[in-house]
Amino acid sequence: MRRNLLVVCLLGALTILLGAFGAHTLKEYLSVEGLNSFETGVKYQMYHVIVLLLVNTTSMLSIKMKNIISSMFLAGICFFSGSIYAIAFGFNPKMIWFVTPLGGLIFILGWLKLGYELYKNKKNT
Repeated sequence: MRRNLLVVCLLGALTILLGAFGAHTLKEYLSVEGLNSFETGVKYQMYHVIVLLLVNTTSMLSIKMKNIISSMFLAGICFFSGSIYAIAFGFNPKMIWFVTPLGGLIFILGWLKLGYELYKNKKNT
């Protein structure tokens, strides 16, 4: 669990760096649409970093479930936000068109898993 929290903190710092980079540097290189997409990637990353912090500090989930849910959200960040960043940095969108929606699907599944585990835990107490 300590490893998960370290990863969460590093992801939080990376999110701030990416947001600042987008706001101060990328506006010179990206269209308004491209910059908006980049900002969407940063927002979704930060939302899920905050959720990861909560997931990994709650006592309502087992360590195993914390690891599973953390892995799902981390994969979602990598696929969803990562593909948006890759496109912003010039990667051909036609080559990775499926990666962003796959990341979104993983986010959805992570949220459903989290909800199910929290509901199941509440039922048993």
